[in-house]
Amino acid sequence: MKNTALTHIHEALGAKLVEFAGYKMPVQYEGVNAEHETVRKAVGVFDVSHMGEFLISGDKALQLIQKVTSNDAEKLKIGDAQYSCFPNENGGIVDDLICYRIKEQTYMLVVNASNIEKDWNWISKYNETIGAEMRDLSEDYSLLAIQGPKAVEAMQSLTSEDLSSIKFYTFKINDFAGIDNVIISATGYTGSGGFEIYCKNDEVEQIWKKVFEAGSDFGIKPIGLAARDTLRLEMGYCLYGNDINDTTSPIEAGLGWITKFSKCFVNDNYLKKQKEDGVNKKLVAFELTERGIPRHDYEIIDANGNKIGIVTSGTMSPSLKKGIGMGYVPKDFSKKGTEIFIQVRKKQIPATVVKLPFYKQ
Repeated sequence: MKNTALTHIHEALGAKLVEFAGYKMPVQYEGVNAEHETVRKAVGVFDVSHMGEFLISGDKALQLIQKVTSNDAEKLKIGDAQYSCFPNENGGIVDDLICYRIKEQTYMLVVNASNIEKDWNWISKYNETIGAEMRDLSEDYSLLAIQGPKAVEAMQSLTSEDLSSIKFYTFKINDFAGIDNVIISATGYTGSGGFEIYCKNDEVEQIWKKVFEAGSDFGIKPIGLAARDTLRLEMGYCLYGNDINDTTSPIEAGLGWITKFSKCFVNDNYLKKQKEDGVNKKLVAFELTERGIPRHDYEIIDANGNKIGIVTSGTMSPSLKKGIGMGYVPKDFSKKGTEIFIQVRKKQIPATVVKLPFYKQ
């Protein structure tokens, strides 16, 4: 297993470490519910340095990004970020990503850790005929997510940048914790505010230490990947490998809003037809109306006991104190208020299709 530049710190803090995407990663420190609550009410810090970063530059950079991603990167100004995905030739999703416009002809694509090699090969295939400059920075950069309603106030002393001015899906490059040229972005995946820090591996330990010093009066704590999962699920954010994959289309997954047909991209005609004609299955959110915990791969059942789908993500919501989840069902069962059932062990527990997000700040 690979280590991040902070693995020795997680070990010293007594974190439970597990293998994730080839890395030894902290899954929890004091417990999922406590860490979840820290992010919702104060400020928590995630080491997510396993994520991948690709730098796409040169006069062909935008052309390449427009070809391989679903969203319209031409709309990005310098300092803007954009959620997007890589559609494949079969209508599925290679990966979801965030695209940052760093300079006039320089973009950074942040991809999921488990898909770094796959994504790089995918982009490279289309770049053979385009010729943009590509660099894989994944092994050289670290990423901290500093999340929670007190994050801005707790961290303001560490930078000359006005953190409150960094709006959602924008970023600044400035000093932070004594390090110059750090990317400070507001693209968090928790729904509780805060920001992310991109820096070089040899800089992240200094930043980590100063972050915890600055946050000591604000209830700051380290947070593991388990709480990151419950936080993102309460917001209804998709997790690649669970809610989206190579066989699910962005239209089926409710990601039509990042699928822009004002440009040409991989398999755009197929997805455009899906959007116009409608899809046979949709990703829905549901809440259990009785006690129970839905889990990944549990069956979704109709009132007659027929299997109609599979839970893609599910948990006991620490904020709402009820079972919540997402899964694909036929479009006839996708309307808000529709009753479905989740097969939890030997019991079929009733649930209701709801509108996202589950949790409202």
